[in-house]
Amino acid sequence: MEKPDKSKRLYWFLGITFFLSFALAGIYYLVFPEKDKLSYTLMATLYMFIPLISVVIVERGIYKANPFKTLAVNFKPNWWYLAAWPGMIVIAFIALGVNILWPGISFTPDMSGFLERIAEQSSPEQAETMKAQMNSLPLPYFWIGLLQMFVAGITINAVAGFGEEIAWRGFLVRQYKNLKFANASLRIGIIWGIWHAPLILMGHNYPQHPVIGVGMMVIWCILLSPLFLFIRLKTHSVIGAAIFHGTLNASAGLPLMYIAGGNDLTSGITGFPGFVSLALVIGIMVIYDLFISKKPITNCTILEGIK
Repeated sequence: MEKPDKSKRLYWFLGITFFLSFALAGIYYLVFPEKDKLSYTLMATLYMFIPLISVVIVERGIYKANPFKTLAVNFKPNWWYLAAWPGMIVIAFIALGVNILWPGISFTPDMSGFLERIAEQSSPEQAETMKAQMNSLPLPYFWIGLLQMFVAGITINAVAGFGEEIAWRGFLVRQYKNLKFANASLRIGIIWGIWHAPLILMGHNYPQHPVIGVGMMVIWCILLSPLFLFIRLKTHSVIGAAIFHGTLNASAGLPLMYIAGGNDLTSGITGFPGFVSLALVIGIMVIYDLFISKKPITNCTILEGIK
């Protein structure tokens, strides 16, 4: 029997994913040019599941395979899930620390900088309402927010993250399994970053600089990609990457909550301080992997890392 053409499989996936994603964003923009919060949230949530839909179309529809059996969709707990869950929140705190040290940014433990941004982006009334709500909480907002990050990261956000991860760290990891870790990570990061382009152009993550933001998002995804790939290989599952993704989305706003100053390029986990933070974490990851780990995976092919 003739072996399936894996490159054609990849092209099918990329074509379907980008067509459906860009079409959804384009139709949304035409129907909702004002981009109200509720409709945008619904569209962006659906957008996250398009990679999953594309994988099912390619695997089940075209190649008659079961993606949930062939793309490492399993849950066999090991200690590396701690790196995928609380570990991501630790990275958010590292990003907060780098933000505090960044020129033009100051630390505001009372969240006054965050409330000022809310007032600028919405209205002073909404900022005052939010402040009153936080003051009425039985515990300081920091602890409640931290609990929300943990809970959302492993539940609803992880489900949404799975919509992407079965593609990026499932399908693409299989397609690039013969490549070295760094090469595969770079390719996946570029695809992942470009896929975000329509949302970024609509103001997601970089509302002040949507055009430059497209390039920023690609760089950010390239920097995130080795961390995600490392978690995927160490947990032996796409589920580990989905939890990592969900916790990232739950904790990404943490650095912005306690700082004042800067803009969407020079603050937060998606700005330049975030880039520095991720580079530091990648450095720690590589040092651990090459000099401490019993089974290094960053200096070999993906297939060798999976075995």
